[in-house]
Order: sequence, then structure tokens, then C-alpha cells
Amino acid sequence: MSSTIDAATAGRPVAPRAVLTARNGVAVVFALNGLAVGTWFSRVPAVREALGLSAGQLGLLLLTMSAGSVLAMPTAGLVTQRLGPARTVAGSVLFVAFGTVVAGLSADLATATVGVGVGLFAFGYGSGTCDVAMNVEGAAVEKRLGHTILPRFHAAWSLGTVAGAGIGAGAARLGVPVGVHLPVLAAVVLVGTLLGARAFLPAPTEADGPADPAARRRALLATWREPRTLLIGLLVLVMAFTEGSANDWLAVAFVDGYGVTEAAGATVFGVFVVGMTLGRTVGTIAIDRWGRVPVLFSTIGLAVAGAVLAVLAGSGQLAVLGVALWGIGASLGFPVGMSAAADDEDRAPARVSVVAVIGYTAFLGGPPLLGFLGDHLGTLHALGVVPLLLLPTLALVPVLRPPAR
Repeated sequence: MSSTIDAATAGRPVAPRAVLTARNGVAVVFALNGLAVGTWFSRVPAVREALGLSAGQLGLLLLTMSAGSVLAMPTAGLVTQRLGPARTVAGSVLFVAFGTVVAGLSADLATATVGVGVGLFAFGYGSGTCDVAMNVEGAAVEKRLGHTILPRFHAAWSLGTVAGAGIGAGAARLGVPVGVHLPVLAAVVLVGTLLGARAFLPAPTEADGPADPAARRRALLATWREPRTLLIGLLVLVMAFTEGSANDWLAVAFVDGYGVTEAAGATVFGVFVVGMTLGRTVGTIAIDRWGRVPVLFSTIGLAVAGAVLAVLAGSGQLAVLGVALWGIGASLGFPVGMSAAADDEDRAPARVSVVAVIGYTAFLGGPPLLGFLGDHLGTLHALGVVPLLLLPTLALVPVLRPPAR
């Protein structure tokens, strides 16, 4: 693909310098969103201990965050199309910061489970809205650059989660209260995201899409009848479950299943996100060379092998190797699915929103499902459901091919 900016194929013409600036701004927003998510999940064992929750109860608590995300998705595309990605991101990060502070302070009260749930719901709502907006912006930047870059934005997200996991592990080791750690993190994420969003591409004009809100809603409803979009959403759902189950449960599973410390469990989660980051960084080169379909076949197979090894290895060290392979294998499904949904920039907000709604259902159903299985099989063996879902998903990979123009 050409690296020049072509208004006929890339939508609104924008100066090259502005595209590079927008690229940097999108990367910052992705990274800070990952920082917030990684920090929270690295402190899940501490929150569980403070609140005295069983695996099933923890799954229900995590469900509040997923519920917030899924509730945001049906309208996130409309909001992004109406306000533009920059203003949508700026508004959504307020919810993320508020939810992070409330969840952290409530966890320190030890009995304020409801407060943690309220905070996680707000966190999820803001993060879900931000997810659609930053992916729409990332796809627009990708088209103007003329080469695959969206997985690298997701790699920036993973780097943020690596940093969050590292900071979380350090905070756990030093005994820093969750009620101190999370509010400080929220301030960093809020300020940095607002600055990053200011660098986004200019918002589309009314000529770039339907001006009438009713027309926008009709266009969104029509998107729900597109077979390719729905199949991409189904693939993204399984890949989101593959990623989300590790985010939610790896630290706890290794504490329970392999008898490691809380800090070591947070470190294992860090290994997973390092694998995700590596896969997303190298994956862009592989996709530009071999295409989406062959690369996704390979990475999904790697995720199956890694998840099986992590659960059944019996040895903690060998299981960590499985976690690394799991992270690499799970790295490309979500961003490549989003990129495929945004192949037509004019329909990108609606299609990305639909794919996100379907995909985020995994985050809604995953925590209680794995919590239920964890109560009966143990948290580690509950993760065995991941490879069982991945194998039939290989049949969906061909839908990621760009449509003929």
C-alpha cells in the first residue's frame, strides 16, 4: 500500500505531519488505557483478600466492570460519529478516572464491596466507550499511513498493561494500599489521555456521514444485518475471552493452583502482557508480508498450545512458558478484528461499535463462567475452557480478508 495520503481511499485529507502527530496521540491513549486496566487487574488478588471473596463472588464483582463496558458499546459508535473520536475519548476518560478512584478507596474499606462494584462499573463504561473511539481513530490513522499499524497501537495498550502489572507487583510487594495506589494512577491516566486526545485527526464534517441522528441510528441497525460484520464480531468475542480470561484470572489462578505469592501472581500476569506486546509489535510486519488470514491461523494455534501448557504443565516454570505463548497467540485477534471492521472508513464507527458489542460480551459472560468453574474445578483448571473455544474459531479466520473494492 502507498504511504501517501489519498483522499479517495483514506477519507478526509490531512497533512502528513498531522497524521504522525495523531499516530503518537493514539499510541498515548492506548498505552494509558492499558496502564489503567493492567494496574487494576494486578491488584485483584489484594482486593479479593481484603473483601474475603470466593472465586464465584470475585467473578460476580468483576462482572460489574464487564457490564459497564457492554452497556457502553451500543451507543459508543453513535457518540463517536457525533462528537468525533477526540471528544469521545476525553469524555470517557473521566468515567475511567472516577471509577478507578472509587474502586480503590472502597477496597480499602474492606467491607465496601458495593462501592468497588460501582467503581468498576464506571471504569468499564468509560473504558468501553474509549475502546470504540480510539480504535476508530487508530483505523483512520492506519489508512492514512498506508501500512498496518493498529496492532501496534494495541501493543502500546499492552505495554501500558505491562507497566501497570509491574507497578502493581511492586506496590503489592511494598504493601502500598490499593486506596492510595489506584487514585494516583487515575490522575496520571486522566491528564495523559486528555493531552493525547488533543493530537487526534480533525473531526469529520457533516459531509462525511449522516447528519441526522435518526439516520445514524438506522445505519447502525443496518450494520447488525451484515454477515461479515457479525462473523468478525464472533471471532473477536472468542479472542476477547482468550485475552480477558487471562487478564481476570491468571494472577489468581497461579496463586491458587501453583501456590505462588500474590506478587509472583502479578508477575505472571506481566509475562502474559509481555507476550501480548511482542506479538502485536512483530505481528504488524507479518501481516503486511503474509496477510491477515495466514498470520491469524498461526497465532490462534499458538494460543491453544500456550493455554493448554499453562493449565496442565504441573510445573510452575513450564506453566509460565505456556503463559508467554498464550500471550503471543492471543495478541492479534482483537486488533485485527477491529481493523477488518473498519476497512470502510465511512462505516467504521458503526461497524467497530457492533463488533465491540459482540466482542465485549466475552467480558460480560467470562468472569461469572470462570468463577463458577473455579468453584468446582479450581481457578487454574477452569482456564482449560480457553483452548476448547479457540479451536472451532479457526473456521472464522477467513472473514478477516479485506472485501473486494
